[in-house]
Amino acid sequence: MEAPGGLEALRRRRRLSSSPGAGSPSALPWGRLSAWLECVCAVTFDLELGQAVELVYPPDYTLTEKEKTSICYLSFPDSYSGSLGDTQFSFRFRQSGGQRNALYGDDFEYNREAAVSLQRDPAHYFGYVFFRQVKDSSVKRGYFQKSLVLVSRLPYVNLFQALLQLIAPEYFDKLDPCLEAVCSEIDQWPPPVPGQTLNLPVMGVVIQVRIPSRLDQPGSSPAKPQNQENLLPAPLVLPSIHELDLFRCFQPVLIHLQALWELLLLGEPLVVMAPSPAASSEMVLALTSCLAPLKFCCDFRPYFTIHDSEFKEYTTRTQAPPSVVLGVTNPFFIKTLQHWPHILRLGDLKMAGDLPKQVKVKKLAKLKTLDAKPGLYTSYKTFLHKDKTLIKQLLKGIHKKQPSDAQSALLRRHLLELTQSFIIPLEHYMASLMPLQRAITPWKNPPQIRPFQQEDFLKTLEHAGPQLTCVLKGDWVGLYRRFFRSPNFDGWYRQRHREMMHKLEALHLEAISEANIRSWVKDKSEVEVVDLVLKLQEKLVRARCHCLPVKEEVLHRVGLYITTIVGSLPEDLQAVLGPQ
Repeated sequence: MEAPGGLEALRRRRRLSSSPGAGSPSALPWGRLSAWLECVCAVTFDLELGQAVELVYPPDYTLTEKEKTSICYLSFPDSYSGSLGDTQFSFRFRQSGGQRNALYGDDFEYNREAAVSLQRDPAHYFGYVFFRQVKDSSVKRGYFQKSLVLVSRLPYVNLFQALLQLIAPEYFDKLDPCLEAVCSEIDQWPPPVPGQTLNLPVMGVVIQVRIPSRLDQPGSSPAKPQNQENLLPAPLVLPSIHELDLFRCFQPVLIHLQALWELLLLGEPLVVMAPSPAASSEMVLALTSCLAPLKFCCDFRPYFTIHDSEFKEYTTRTQAPPSVVLGVTNPFFIKTLQHWPHILRLGDLKMAGDLPKQVKVKKLAKLKTLDAKPGLYTSYKTFLHKDKTLIKQLLKGIHKKQPSDAQSALLRRHLLELTQSFIIPLEHYMASLMPLQRAITPWKNPPQIRPFQQEDFLKTLEHAGPQLTCVLKGDWVGLYRRFFRSPNFDGWYRQRHREMMHKLEALHLEAISEANIRSWVKDKSEVEVVDLVLKLQEKLVRARCHCLPVKEEVLHRVGLYITTIVGSLPEDLQAVLGPQ
């Protein structure tokens, strides 16, 4: 066993293992607000400065200048001269402040329980915008132009857009006091706990939502929130905090759905050129949700402008475009991003009713002029054949005037079954790499997870491949080979490997808790006993910090073992190793 390295080293290790974390957000000022929102910003148009952040609330929330600039440009439509009235859309931008990157204990716990697509993002912010432009003769330009922006790490697009519909009109009318009152109300909300239905009061309305959990059965319709307290007035019930109307979003591109799913799965660079930020952000968010329950691990920008700090990084022609989905509205991008391999051009929004004309895939060379027609411009050839049955079912639904939510449910189920058919063989193979439970013994480090061998996995496909659960024919092996080179495979593998490591640690703790420690300690030297205590203490700290899947009684039993062993040591060591 490794020697602990002297009394002072013991003291130092003991201090490190017992020191509390940086502090749970709930213990800080505006702690409950920060469980939902980072801050609220008001952005206005200044004749001298252009777009400018005129207010950040809470006032002590610190945004870097780079982050403020991003919010300024992303919270106004790129071209807003012709659109009067209100518009809502979303954006996402990179965090530039170094110290706020780490997730706290509460965040770890939330991310462990949340559905993977709804985890808190440590490196990016989401911005949810309510932009108003109306004629106003009292302003020099003749227009009132202002955006209210909710900045959060949570991808709860429906909840935050519903919240903005309540508070933005009131804010534009009453300004700062209204915002302070709203933030104080949100600061009283319970935290978002996966699996729970919450009542969230704001401005005389109670929004009722259920926070999805990773334990939810994929594809099952979300449990309807219950009116838990006979609330009056009746609550505003949101069927989902994040799911968009997929049918409305994908109507113009249904014929390309198979190709788009593959492009997203493989992390291919994709530009969505849309007529408005609302259309752009909805399409990008709908596309990135297509892989559920697989997490989309590439970058995505629901709305991107030429002022973005990553503009040069994404538009340089000297290197291949990065794995990112960009939503843009400025026609300038047609010329700037001509070298990108996949471009989805959306037309102006049509009235609800008939299915928009479906256009075949076009060659990139045709995307030359600013009046390029809507369609998918790419030379990509799909690995799988198109599902014509799905298109027929959706067309049938249109003729029967089925509601959009029923059509969306059909689309979501199709995409879910497709992704599950692809991912289940990977899950089965990954599970086979886990060491057997009988190989885990209390006095040795747990055995290693065996490495993922791509060729070995591909050999399993003949008898246990996607063809068992999916009717689609095609080159599944080719699709997997390409997938192995994508950020989505890397993200999936890291996540599964981490979960398996945590499971191994939990099983090891269980083995320790059931072992006869007194018997082991009998013939061991003081140095070996001290080293065991330090290792057990470290294991307990890791179990709590990383929320390992281990029962509380197991941790309690291991804690009692530590107390017993420490009690058998000389007093000077007891003082260092015992509770501080």
